[in-house]
Amino acid sequence: MTPRTWAACALAVLVVALVVAVVVTVPWHRPPAPRADQLAALREFPSAQVARARAFHADLRPATYGALVLGLVAALVLGLTPLGARVVELAGRPFGGHWAAQAVLGGLAVVFLLEVLTLPFAAWRHTIAVRYGISTQSWGGWRVDLLKGYAVGAVIGGIVLFGFFAVVRLAPRWWWAFGAAGAAALVVLLSFVLPVVVEPVFNRFTPMADGPLRTELLALAARDGVPVRDVLVADASRRTRAVNAYVSGFGPTRRIVVYDTMLAEADPAEVVSVTAHELGHAKEQDVLTGTLIGALGAATAVVALFLLGGWSPLLRWAGVGAIGEPRAMALLLAVSTVAGLVAGPAQALLTRRIEARADAHALALTGDPATFESMQRRLGTVNLADPDPPTWEYVMSASHPSTVERMAAARAYARGER
Repeated sequence: MTPRTWAACALAVLVVALVVAVVVTVPWHRPPAPRADQLAALREFPSAQVARARAFHADLRPATYGALVLGLVAALVLGLTPLGARVVELAGRPFGGHWAAQAVLGGLAVVFLLEVLTLPFAAWRHTIAVRYGISTQSWGGWRVDLLKGYAVGAVIGGIVLFGFFAVVRLAPRWWWAFGAAGAAALVVLLSFVLPVVVEPVFNRFTPMADGPLRTELLALAARDGVPVRDVLVADASRRTRAVNAYVSGFGPTRRIVVYDTMLAEADPAEVVSVTAHELGHAKEQDVLTGTLIGALGAATAVVALFLLGGWSPLLRWAGVGAIGEPRAMALLLAVSTVAGLVAGPAQALLTRRIEARADAHALALTGDPATFESMQRRLGTVNLADPDPPTWEYVMSASHPSTVERMAAARAYARGER
């Protein structure tokens, strides 16, 4: 069989494995959240508060979807015309057009160009967040975080680009196989490394002071059978008023992280409730589930790109000879952008199911649906979440159940409905 035939067979196997992983690991049964309870919960929110939250999201949409549309159009223009290949060539020219320079500098140049084009929309969103009091970050702090993000992205991206195109050069007919394995391994590695290495770049973490809350959180984790190394407080208040908590890391690096804003805004019982939700993710190995699905998805994407590279009209539009050459970086990015948009609603559905299971875990662990409901009300209020967002937006991008869904689930749990 030819390499393309082997690749087609590998793609079929990977797609089946991905579907099986999704079916087996994602919780398809979700806790009941009757619509009548949702509407009852919605009526309990002050109308002015709901109106303000919806106004906030209405003001954000032009910037959010404007960036989405511009990014998509720019990616298609760069990827489906020779313009993207030309950008890569120019970036590598000072180094004699060496393949490594084109791969790393050219690839980063294409990505950076798209980032610069959508930067005004990011600034627009920051302006709106400041106006509504969600963001506490100055423009100086915003710029510093932006540059940190660029720096982290450039380091990781540069390594990935060099590794990918080096594999293409070393195994021009079989790079899809090595690339798929490498992409899957990278997803696994980043799942372990990012919480420990990258999170401290953006936030300062300090141990929670000894006291009743710290003791209760550690006891909660122990009762749940989820070993944690420490309870940390993140200095989120230097950039936002939003409240949150999460469990981060694996094994010996696992820790409970609570935003300092959460400690300032929420009752201790509510902090316990949201931590119980996050412990649910650790208990159910949701990060590992996401890593497995992500690894299979990344491997599938690499093999699909290889097969797509056999479509000559696509290469002709991009002005490249093969999809595995550095000059095709813009084409790869364009295809990835379209694939990401198409897959977005499915990814959102999967994460909503997983989050609903973590909610059920929190209710069972604490046995306190009233506090869970008050916690969800506080999260929605402080974070200016639309408690009952438009259906189209919910389906397209909501990664969590809506606030009223989660409150309704608590009410159903209190009635003994499972």
